[in-house]
Amino acid sequence: MTAAEHQRVHGVLGRHPSAVLLGVQLVAVLAYPFLQGSAVGRAFIGVAQIAVVTIAVWAVRRTPALSWSAALLGAPAVVFTVLEALSPDTDWIVLVSALLHAPFYFYVSYAMIRYLFHDDRVTTDELYATGAAFTVVAWGFAYLYAATQVLVDGAFIGTTSGDDRSWFELLYLSFSVLTSVGLSDVVPVEPHARSLVMVEMVAGVLYVALVVARLVGLIVSRQAAADLRAGDRSQD
Repeated sequence: MTAAEHQRVHGVLGRHPSAVLLGVQLVAVLAYPFLQGSAVGRAFIGVAQIAVVTIAVWAVRRTPALSWSAALLGAPAVVFTVLEALSPDTDWIVLVSALLHAPFYFYVSYAMIRYLFHDDRVTTDELYATGAAFTVVAWGFAYLYAATQVLVDGAFIGTTSGDDRSWFELLYLSFSVLTSVGLSDVVPVEPHARSLVMVEMVAGVLYVALVVARLVGLIVSRQAAADLRAGDRSQD
């Protein structure tokens, strides 16, 4: 990569880190079905995604607490992403990986929401952050479902054969619940699984309400400011 190309890439990441995060999340969703049969492919997707999420958090909230917290949560998650890709049927590895990934993704979503509400302007990157935070929350709940499946036998059932749902099926369930579309063919049947699903339902509704309330509040405040300026000019 030439110096000019490197500068352009850095410029895009600096201006629109949330767009990079959202793009990587969506690419991972599309690529996973092609790579899920390969341990190397699964590990590559997981590690690359965590790395980009960490960079995005650093870019949108340049504070020592947020960047160090993301790094401390993300580093062990990277290790267990690789271990889980190599041993996807080892329960303790799957459980530890899920328990590391879930708080990491929820912390990232917290950082993204802070970024959304940190001032009274809506930038292009903040619009991307709205979608990026939503996908990150879905990933966090998918890992909670994966941990629940290890701890509670038969927590989820589905139309495919086998006792346990694949991680991609749980991610599909998470997106379905968070968006309230109800299209998933994976069903929580144990009380612990159902309680987590209900929490995600509430999170999805609250997230949409927060975003709408922020946009409406900004529109009202801008209109009030415009009316005030117009009143000042008329008095002059």
